[in-house]
Amino acid sequence: MRRNRKRIFIALLLGITAVQTACAQQPGISNQQFLSQTKDAANATVLLNNEKGTVPLMELDKSNIAAVHFSYNYSTVFDSLANKYAKVTPFNGNNYLGKIASLGEDLKLYNTVIFELTESDINNPALVSLITSFQSIKKVVVAYYGAGRALSVLNGVTAPIIWTDKTTPVTAQYLPQVAFGGVATTQKLKSSFSSKYNIGAGFSTAKIRLQYTVPEDVGINSNNLANIDAVAMEAIANHAAPGCVVLVAKDGKVIFNKAYGTHTYDAGALPEKVTDIFDMASVTKVSATTPTAMALYEQGKLDLDGTMGQYLTIARATNKNDIKVRELLTHTAGLTPYIPFYEHVKPGEWSADSSAAYPTKVADGYYMIKDYYKNFMLPQMLNSALRTRGNYVYSDLSMYFMKEIEETITSTPLNIYAQQNFYTPLGMQTAGFLPRQRFTRNQIVPTEDDTYFRHTLLVGYVHDQGAGMVGGVSGHAGYFCSANDEAILFQMLLNKGTYGGVQYFKPETVEKFTTRQSQASRRDLGFDGWGPIAESHYPSHFANEGTYGHTGYTGTCVWVDPKVNLVYIFLSNRVNPKVTDKLLQLNIRPRIMDTIYEAIAKGM
Repeated sequence: MRRNRKRIFIALLLGITAVQTACAQQPGISNQQFLSQTKDAANATVLLNNEKGTVPLMELDKSNIAAVHFSYNYSTVFDSLANKYAKVTPFNGNNYLGKIASLGEDLKLYNTVIFELTESDINNPALVSLITSFQSIKKVVVAYYGAGRALSVLNGVTAPIIWTDKTTPVTAQYLPQVAFGGVATTQKLKSSFSSKYNIGAGFSTAKIRLQYTVPEDVGINSNNLANIDAVAMEAIANHAAPGCVVLVAKDGKVIFNKAYGTHTYDAGALPEKVTDIFDMASVTKVSATTPTAMALYEQGKLDLDGTMGQYLTIARATNKNDIKVRELLTHTAGLTPYIPFYEHVKPGEWSADSSAAYPTKVADGYYMIKDYYKNFMLPQMLNSALRTRGNYVYSDLSMYFMKEIEETITSTPLNIYAQQNFYTPLGMQTAGFLPRQRFTRNQIVPTEDDTYFRHTLLVGYVHDQGAGMVGGVSGHAGYFCSANDEAILFQMLLNKGTYGGVQYFKPETVEKFTTRQSQASRRDLGFDGWGPIAESHYPSHFANEGTYGHTGYTGTCVWVDPKVNLVYIFLSNRVNPKVTDKLLQLNIRPRIMDTIYEAIAKGM
């Protein structure tokens, strides 16, 4: 106990921050009060004018969403919560008072507009006129906070109206969840306000996406999760990682999401945020390559018993010809575990400047010669020796090859296929490859200060050397993501393939790929799985059989336990500034997962 107190004290001295933003209680109220107010919000919220089923908002991949507020005091809370579901651009309507036409002009490129309105806002005829003109050409949703008297002014509005008579920080979080389907709606008007909005009016909707709430909402006492803070602080105090983010989702509800520490150990380093983007390393295997394999299998385009030679002509004259797809996905093909490609780069095969001859960017100031992967790396993998097939040998080569197979079938680069078919439709704003093409450096957590290969601090360039040498997109590494977005992907899997009202996979496909394939290892198809060896307690002392997910070399993991409806995500940059095994030695990731199970068992 004294040792733990000392570690926590050291951590506090290091200036560790721990910021909870999982729709937690507001300052000054307890979680129980928050939960009580949330239930009140549910009973006081009515959805009107939803004949066309606009709410919950669908087709997020086709939506460009704006949120407009005027006198509403909690717009920042509303917008922050809405942005957990999709990119929502805020507009301060006060900048357009007396010139509503200019607001309409600035909103022209948004096909979905959410108006956050109060009674006084609705009594502005020019604003109501804008709403009625927009509703015939755009998706419009009105979030109305007030006593209800102004409903009579909205008789001409046919767009959905989400109304509550409670104007509080809690309802500010609740109404956007109604709009995006994080919570269901069931209430009807208990009074009549006009000939249109009369008693009994109201539409019911279903919950189709993650909800953001507090642990008490799923029967967990928040105090029983306090050890997560202690373990995270211990990791940082012992320089296992400069910072980390932890997310817990239970029963389709995000109940815990905190950021700890800083991006690096440097003085003045940016504080960690729950929205930060991390190099997910081998979590790429289950976030890009395996979902793509699942889709192609379901479409009948990928045969699990098909061979490499069947899909890749270049493999036919090699000892990889008859390796089956299922052997690649379960790491039982006997492949060499790892090839340090970067150690074999010769002068003249890279350049500090880009050109037609050196087009492949590995990092700032490092470009590979054209076709280096095709001419050197791929042949080296194809000609590598095989170990005993049928035995479990974890190998990155398997997912290099799976990427080749998938791209041959789809005729589409893996990063583009995954983005178009999974990340963007799901509303995952940060997920994907090559983050420096889409985000600023400050949004991305740095990994290693590479002094032996690329000679730079890696920020937004994949840590894995081989993945870097192919341009940042590989089947085994290169995927970046935030905790919330990763939770969306794995909640979809926990839902047996359905999320946001869309079926991405059939339940039987998810079941097949997340089930152990043999006694040779704990591996599922692509996914890592629950370890039955007592002393390993993998991935947690209390994980149930059927748990699936993956870890990442950079200090990340994602695990799903279907038996308790749990999604657990831990993100860190344990390789900064240099690779260290302290995260593993201290069992940080498993111990946090243990705490979650213990809290579930203790209940309220």
